[in-house]
Amino acid sequence: MTALDTNSAASRKTPANWLYRPVFPAHWNRRPLYSMAQWVNGLAYRNIEFSTAGRPIIKIAEIKGGISDQTRFTYQNFHESVRVHTGDLLFSWSGQPETSIDAFWWHGPEGWLNQHVFRVTPSSGIDTTFFFYLLRYLNPHFVAIARNKQTIGLGHVTKHDLENIEAALPDHKEQRAIAHILGTLDDRIELNRRMNETLEAMVRTLFQSWFADFDPVRARMEGRDTGLPEPIADLFPDLLVDSERGEIPQGWKAGRLADIAIAPRRNVDPASLDDETPYIGLEHMPRRSIALTTWERIGKVTSNKSIFKKGEVLFGRLRPYFHKVGVAPINGACSTDIAVIISKSTEWSAFVLACVSSTEFVNYTNQGSTGTKMPRTNWTMMGDYRTCLPIPPAVGAFQNAMQPVVEQIITKVLESRTLAGMRDALLPKLISGEMRMSDAEKIVGGLA
Repeated sequence: MTALDTNSAASRKTPANWLYRPVFPAHWNRRPLYSMAQWVNGLAYRNIEFSTAGRPIIKIAEIKGGISDQTRFTYQNFHESVRVHTGDLLFSWSGQPETSIDAFWWHGPEGWLNQHVFRVTPSSGIDTTFFFYLLRYLNPHFVAIARNKQTIGLGHVTKHDLENIEAALPDHKEQRAIAHILGTLDDRIELNRRMNETLEAMVRTLFQSWFADFDPVRARMEGRDTGLPEPIADLFPDLLVDSERGEIPQGWKAGRLADIAIAPRRNVDPASLDDETPYIGLEHMPRRSIALTTWERIGKVTSNKSIFKKGEVLFGRLRPYFHKVGVAPINGACSTDIAVIISKSTEWSAFVLACVSSTEFVNYTNQGSTGTKMPRTNWTMMGDYRTCLPIPPAVGAFQNAMQPVVEQIITKVLESRTLAGMRDALLPKLISGEMRMSDAEKIVGGLA
């Protein structure tokens, strides 16, 4: 029986002992958390209100994964209080406790807030960024509260809980100082994320131009400048010819993904691995981004997994329309619902990554998936994907241009993991009063 077992006498005492009375410095002003902000819940929308375009309905899926093919939209207008703008502070109060309940900044477009998410506006005199970190500090309490009330997969943190949590605030100057220290780390992480977006766009754009639209070939056919250095431009022919795939550059081949890549089966029992081995599940993979920034320890999982190595491609086979494809930033293990794809030779690695992370490839796998509720693709079908295979010198030019870009993405991912670890270590120490502000400032200042 655990301390959080709601049927035990010990658990009934737990909320009074710690869940609703977090640790704060003695000189901070204590008051109910609910009184510190305006908490506006989202709406339950009707199917009749949805449309194919308009403003997005912002659920926890959008908060965590961004706008996707599964996002619902509407042209309807609702009360201004549930309109969400970029930069708003949101608090998801319902869902799987460990993965859904938390505070978030909204970085997407303007939209309408769905039920089970609060739009939070701190009261006058409370720094919004500080309040965000206060909610993050309280997250273990929120998770435990929700878990205590969890039924079938879902837990909740209600208005009543927020009224019962006794939080505390320092003066405004100290709020801003704490927000600045933690915000400096998050700003660096956000900068890395935006830089990786730019780097990913470079990979997609060059792959599309060279190997899908054949822009250099068409330019040479029309007597136009390719915009490429002459040695690279000369790698492209000046003629397109018919093939089973359609028109392709002369001298290139119409082939399949399986001609240049494999998906080795490296199943492993987690018990045979060190508990600290990184583990990536589908829940850790972002949508439409090859930068994988989240993973946990293998010690937390039990069923058989697959081994992957740094630089290999991970492709989410379950519900492939979620477009979960990324490049592994470390060695580790992953869910068997993730295909590990590697190129047959290193010269093709950037090409393979760009190919399988393309919208065209993801759409192909989705159309051929089997299963109604939980569609799943497989390597046999993935490997049969028809693609144009360039001559080796053109592939080599793409590899030479894009491999450093992929390595930069991985470097930014690992740097952000380090910064996030530092932020997560400093946050409870600063808000509980365990660490002095001056000591934290020295740590963060050393990153400049």
